[in-house]
Amino acid sequence: MRPTEKSIMNKLYFTSGVMFVFALLVVYKLVAIQFVQGDRYKGLALDRTTKDVKIPANRGNVYSLGGSLLATSVPKYDIRIDLVAPSNKNYEAHVEPLCDSLASFHNTSSEEFKRQLRLARENKNRYFLLARNLEYSEYLQFRNFPLLALGAFKGGLIVEQSTKRDYPMGPIAQRLIGYERFDDQGNVTRVGIDGAFGAKYLRGEDGQRRKQKIGKGQWKPIEDYNQVEPQDGYDVYTTIDVNIQDIAHHALLEQLEKYKADHGTVVVMETKTGEIRAISNLGRNKKGLYYERLNYAVGESHEPGSTFKLMALAVALEDKVIDTTTVVDTKKGILSFYGKKVKDSKKGGYGSISIAKAFEVSSNTGIVKAIHEAYKNNPEKFVDGLYRMNLQDSLGLPLVGEGKSIIPDPRIKNGRWSGIALQWMAYGYGVSFTPLQTLTFYNAIANDGVMVRPKFISEIKEIDTPIETFDTQVINPQICSKETVLKLQKLLKNVVEKEHGTGHGLYSDEFSMAGKTGTCQKDYVNKEQLNYISSFSGYFPADDPKYSCIVVIHEPDKSVGYYGADVSGPVFKKIAQKIYTDSPVIDEVNDINQKSGTVERDYDQYYAIAQKYITIMPNLKGMSAMDAIAILENMGLVVQVKGSGTVSKQSIKSGQKIKPNSTITLVLS
Repeated sequence: MRPTEKSIMNKLYFTSGVMFVFALLVVYKLVAIQFVQGDRYKGLALDRTTKDVKIPANRGNVYSLGGSLLATSVPKYDIRIDLVAPSNKNYEAHVEPLCDSLASFHNTSSEEFKRQLRLARENKNRYFLLARNLEYSEYLQFRNFPLLALGAFKGGLIVEQSTKRDYPMGPIAQRLIGYERFDDQGNVTRVGIDGAFGAKYLRGEDGQRRKQKIGKGQWKPIEDYNQVEPQDGYDVYTTIDVNIQDIAHHALLEQLEKYKADHGTVVVMETKTGEIRAISNLGRNKKGLYYERLNYAVGESHEPGSTFKLMALAVALEDKVIDTTTVVDTKKGILSFYGKKVKDSKKGGYGSISIAKAFEVSSNTGIVKAIHEAYKNNPEKFVDGLYRMNLQDSLGLPLVGEGKSIIPDPRIKNGRWSGIALQWMAYGYGVSFTPLQTLTFYNAIANDGVMVRPKFISEIKEIDTPIETFDTQVINPQICSKETVLKLQKLLKNVVEKEHGTGHGLYSDEFSMAGKTGTCQKDYVNKEQLNYISSFSGYFPADDPKYSCIVVIHEPDKSVGYYGADVSGPVFKKIAQKIYTDSPVIDEVNDINQKSGTVERDYDQYYAIAQKYITIMPNLKGMSAMDAIAILENMGLVVQVKGSGTVSKQSIKSGQKIKPNSTITLVLS
């Protein structure tokens, strides 16, 4: 049946109506997109083409006691160019001198830069790298290069700033200085002072900058300035003395290398304040080289061995169950408890000796027998004595990762107490402390019984404005009676001064020391893996102590030696000796008018050389660094100094003619 005119018209009307409705819908959608949802779609478009980028703030600086820079944030700059931005006129006028400047900076060919830039402009490269990791002075130089000097819009200059943490003192105390790092998942690792004080003081507040997408995953700054400027962090002033730190570091390193030990630590603390003047933690890598691996002083808890005998005697003397004159029979150097033997290092033992001598010669059997007899029926009393001296407590340090102290207690069912626990505790087994916890106790004895918390930070500043200061914190105002303290001080002094003392090899007529040796077996369950921990803890001078110090060395080569007096003791002595030499601990001058023959002689020597030598290099060996530098600078020479003390070597031999402005290196020792 053929369609009629009416049916055709109906279909036409229907189609027209549908198209009209569709057109209305299109118009409606366009209106909705433009006016109703316009902001949303604009936002989506901007999100895809622009973004706000975080500008990390410069972390605050970390300083030593004397103001030496230990850690700082150094700005670094990447310079790029948008080769689409410059007009043809500007580009052609400046591209050749720009290439000449780039060639001079990079010490390469100008023609090569011309080729690279021409190709990049043809490819419409909007993010071409010109230089990476520039110092600030180099960045300023780049900003004045031809074409780049026209700025972001006319010259296409793109500047991207980042910061790098720099350590001017190198690896020294690096673990203590530490860091705060974030991984890609936002997890944070905090180490040392930088980590402990990063969030509150050092981190600062990040800034903000808007960037535009230019294709291929690349983004460039829209403006030549930041939307929000970053606020730098505060500066942290530590208690570290760089001179003492240097002494401790090299003394420990030398001994670790000599004994081929696995790792070791040294801490030097100011007695009255608890301020840490030096802390070195060195561990050996697979190549046999030593570096700051872990903060062993703070984080590594271990059995202290004979250094614990001081703590054991402190409890017994305070409880008045023994006295230093009490006589004990060392039983030919062997005691047995439940089939387990306690032995002295001296074969045959020491016979019947006083408690004082047992401590001075470090007789295991003498100390163990005394503690056993006094507390065998009431071991809880001995443990309570240790608790009274805060030995079970952590030090409450701001640094992350402090190791836990361990003291077996018969009242606590944790598997640590046994029939031999008391006896083994008496000479430093079964208990566990970090080196810093042990030192804190020894420092309390040096400080007449006052236990102070180790202190790493003295002050927080914003440039020169103080933000917060940190005072000395007392943990326990009197860990034991004055009477007990005096007895313990005498014992520690005798360890070094008495000929029979285990530390007598460290004795010096020039300066006094007091302390205790420690030699502890490690991995003793498996005799094939048996190693040792060698330690020495004490203070100096012996009378009116200025500093306390602990040295702990793990796993020295047994074929070379492993006793605390041989391995760790010399490190302690070298540190004490150097500090005495370089930083005399003399508080009073008896007669200011009294003449010193040594001083007079040194001055005459200085004056004679200064008058005689003008163009001829003098012999400076044996002279003080101050005098030698003064002579050389008066001669118009540039002086470089290595080490501390007196001149032992000079890079230019005496008697040689020398030109003004020449450089001479002095080696001090």
